[in-house]
Amino acid sequence: MQQEEKLTTSCSTQQQIEVLGARVHNLQNIDVSLPRHHLLVITGLSGSGKSSLAFDTIYAEGQRRYIETFSSYARSFISNLERPDVDKINGLSPVIAIDQKTTSNNPRSTVGTVTEIYDYLRVLFATVADAYSPISGEVMKKQTDQQIEEHILQKFPGQSIALFAPLVKGRKGHYRELFQQLYNKGTFSEVRIDGELKNLGKNLQVDRYKIHDIELLVDEVVVDIKDQERLQRSLRLALQLSKGSLLVREKSTGQLHYFSTFLMDPATGLSYDEPAPNTFSFNSSYGACKTCSGLGTALVCNLEAIMPNKKLNIAKGGIAPLTSKSPRSIVMYEIKELFKEHKVPFTTPLEKIPKKLLDRIIWGESGQDVDALDKDADYDEDEFGFIGVIPMIMHQIKHGTPKEKLTLQETYTSKIQCPDCKSNRLKPSSLIFKVDNKHISELAQMSLTELAHFFQGLKAKLDDRKQQIAHEVIAEISKRINFLLEVGLYYLSLDRPLTSLSGGEAQRIRLAKQIGTQLRGILYIFDEPSIGLHQRDNAKLIQALQALRDLGNSVMVVEHDKDIMLQSDYIIDFGPGAGKYGGKIIAAGSPSEFLQQEGITADFLSQRRAIEIPAVRRKGTGTELTLVGCTGNNLKDVTLRLPLGKLICITGVSGSGKSTLIHQTLYPLLQNHLHKATTNPLPHKSITGLEYIDKVIEIDQKPIGKTPRSNPATYTNVFTHIRSLFSQLPESKIRNYQPGRFSFNVVGGRCENCKGGGSCVIEMEFLPDVCVPCEKCQGKRYNRETLQVYYKGKNIFDVLDMTISNAVTFFEKHPPIHKILKILEEVGLGYLTIGQSSTTLSGGEAQRVKLATELAKRDTGKTLYILDEPTTGLHFQDIQHLLNVLNRLTDKGNTVVIVEHNMDIIKVVDHIIDIGPEGGDQGGEILITGTPEEVIQHASSHTAQFLKLELTQGVHTS
Repeated sequence: MQQEEKLTTSCSTQQQIEVLGARVHNLQNIDVSLPRHHLLVITGLSGSGKSSLAFDTIYAEGQRRYIETFSSYARSFISNLERPDVDKINGLSPVIAIDQKTTSNNPRSTVGTVTEIYDYLRVLFATVADAYSPISGEVMKKQTDQQIEEHILQKFPGQSIALFAPLVKGRKGHYRELFQQLYNKGTFSEVRIDGELKNLGKNLQVDRYKIHDIELLVDEVVVDIKDQERLQRSLRLALQLSKGSLLVREKSTGQLHYFSTFLMDPATGLSYDEPAPNTFSFNSSYGACKTCSGLGTALVCNLEAIMPNKKLNIAKGGIAPLTSKSPRSIVMYEIKELFKEHKVPFTTPLEKIPKKLLDRIIWGESGQDVDALDKDADYDEDEFGFIGVIPMIMHQIKHGTPKEKLTLQETYTSKIQCPDCKSNRLKPSSLIFKVDNKHISELAQMSLTELAHFFQGLKAKLDDRKQQIAHEVIAEISKRINFLLEVGLYYLSLDRPLTSLSGGEAQRIRLAKQIGTQLRGILYIFDEPSIGLHQRDNAKLIQALQALRDLGNSVMVVEHDKDIMLQSDYIIDFGPGAGKYGGKIIAAGSPSEFLQQEGITADFLSQRRAIEIPAVRRKGTGTELTLVGCTGNNLKDVTLRLPLGKLICITGVSGSGKSTLIHQTLYPLLQNHLHKATTNPLPHKSITGLEYIDKVIEIDQKPIGKTPRSNPATYTNVFTHIRSLFSQLPESKIRNYQPGRFSFNVVGGRCENCKGGGSCVIEMEFLPDVCVPCEKCQGKRYNRETLQVYYKGKNIFDVLDMTISNAVTFFEKHPPIHKILKILEEVGLGYLTIGQSSTTLSGGEAQRVKLATELAKRDTGKTLYILDEPTTGLHFQDIQHLLNVLNRLTDKGNTVVIVEHNMDIIKVVDHIIDIGPEGGDQGGEILITGTPEEVIQHASSHTAQFLKLELTQGVHTS
């Protein structure tokens, strides 16, 4: 690239980040200077190079430099980072990237844990909560030494008991010094470690990395009024050593009783331990519900999935988990023996099998302990009898491989509310502690708006002593809640799992957390934080980003949102095309300067170009799908009416119930009815109109693959057709090459030096691993013999290296291949290569590959398509491409349902269903339905207010 083609902004050297010669992915050796302490927006077409500059160049270099500060020894334990392909980066601050891919998949991660608000709540409850007896309901009071003594005399008369002093509870460490001190005293001989009695010795210690309970044996006495003096002496010594706690063990039964000078129910004598922060942690064995291990849900087997058709017998697949079993397997042998025992023919359909026999087949022998079976051993009928289908499934889920566990869980089980903790996640003894008459799980289940209101009035309800203790904790909790409210997440609750959040919601949580850290001098990089955010809440997000900037940081946002661009300090536009046609900076400057420059983005922002509003809306087929009585999550007995044959948009503020209604209620219902799935839709009463559709397709935001071997060709299955074509060539037939010969994942045709990867990783001691092209195949993935087969002058590697647009022409004589490639081109992905690694695709590109895959399948004119925010990562022009495809689908009679916030989509659809009015508990109602022109008449709809501006300012087609 010539120097005059590079665009460099004019900023003071001390106040800029200079990137020189960036060539990562499709970047065209660009030079760019980015002003520091500004809110910067990087925009441009999907695939034009935005993320390549922000994340793969600037963030990657910042991360690499941080790792380089470690010692060589420390770096040897860390995954080394490759240097990005850039000549030089000057003025780079410490970098923190907050992108779409860093959301935790751990079900134990919640909004409360990731923001640390729940940690502060645990501290609050451990210090100022009152304990209420679960039996009498009275406030539990502290006991005196004399009260404990009297209670022991009354409860254990004439019994032999052991008195223990609890010294360590739920803490890690080796405690070698503690044991040595006790041994040196010469008074004590035994100590109870994690429930096991051990002799004190000179070298006694425990595993320092495990959590331990340690109690010292103080004395063994017979409770008798005649020997009361000894009991008093030992009891007080135990309380003194443990600082107020006592553990009593009945020698006859081994039963344990806890006494404390802290908490006791005056009515029943029931005692509880003094609370600690881990008492309220569902991620700790000291706080988590024993039944669900703190997850709040329990797995149960779905009988309908296990027995999908009771008209069939077992041999014909009546019991689904047994269909893969060999007729000669021990499981089938045992089941046949049960049939013989009950004198029932093995060919009897399930519906005619006696209940007693069917119960034994499904549930196994009564009282059988599944965990007694070794996971690798064969089942011994003489020892156990038949284990039962459901116990067999649960045993496999517990002991099987991760793949087996996932398959069984998805196919045969469903999650229900934990029957013991009722989704509170904590054990009963943790829920007796309350602040202002609410236990910690009740606070975690409140919306953030309700929680903020609770803490506003809490201080006045505490006595002077508790106010003094809790002052700083309450202030910190309130501050963190306010940060979340400022980024528009008022509808979330602290117990909301992170796995249920959209990418935009997860980003905004981390944004609020970063504001709370009050760090300065940092470069923050965000990846479309506006995703999933209604226009109403955009202002809050912009204010939060500006607040982060005003602390003294630089904020870089990869974004397509109009409002964020216009209110930023500086805009950089990539283009002019995508893929190899992009990678250049075509415009840069402040918003006012940017609007005067040429470029697609500037044209859309300045209204020189716009997505046109149709003059006439579709009338549809006249039929509708009606879903009655939806009450899942926050839905308030909603009835959904979908007019078929239209382009429909589901709108509403974040958290109003859109995903609950469409993705968690409607879609699972249709899956079960149309495709014989076994998913569990959220509660509803009935559904009608199913006869009008015969297929449902959902296109979500999950990536198409996590490894470099996944690419558009493999995902869309067009590579199967291409390999089949190559195997039919004369040269292949002479050599007897089958389709597998042309797969880079199969031994035979691939290069064995790089295993078909095209590159080799060279491990460097104390330095980052180096990835270099394979020296044997030169990065072509295949061996020499495979590459000697040519079709129209190109071998299999040349085909994978072609752009999709070029391949459309190349394969125009082969309909199966041409059809898929043509659709990929029509959704705006013509610039990608057929074999481009999925790890290099942006979020918008990955979603459009999924869309193209579904569009390539046969539609019947009665297909229902469900799309979840398809504008994610899309530029204005890309949205136009998307709309062209969706309109074509709808014109064939299909129904397209889009859950969306983007006004460019909302303004052009045929029918809108607006949910609200707010998020969380204040949402869950259908406010208005109809055409965009009808919806804007609604006074209380937030969507209507913004849509009205779009319709009055928009361009209409004739």
